[in-house]
Amino acid sequence: MFRERLRARAGFNIAYRVAIGVIGGLVLAAGIVMIPYPGPGWLVVFAGLGILATEFHWAGRVNGFAKRHYRRWVDWLGRQNLATKLAVMGGTCVIVLVTLWLLGLFGTVGGWLGLRWSWLASPLFGP
Repeated sequence: MFRERLRARAGFNIAYRVAIGVIGGLVLAAGIVMIPYPGPGWLVVFAGLGILATEFHWAGRVNGFAKRHYRRWVDWLGRQNLATKLAVMGGTCVIVLVTLWLLGLFGTVGGWLGLRWSWLASPLFGP
């Protein structure tokens, strides 16, 4: 009922769709950033697409596509031997460590501990 009343008024309808687009887009972007890290990255991606799908049909199709392929990936990984699973886990760890280094976390923590090793400093943000 609430949504139907908004649809009846063009200005409110556009404002509502823009708000849903911004909120859903922010949730989706946060989820994409979180994907390589341990935690709910894919869940947040699906939530962002779900928010967008309340107003945009394309988002519902993309959400279904992403869920199908995510399920295929999980099923495939579940069938692999231990070496393949460990390789995927190791690759994920490398991605996490490299991004934390690039963002300057190692240099920051090293500074707290009094370590001034040059390799801890991010090449993006300097010492």
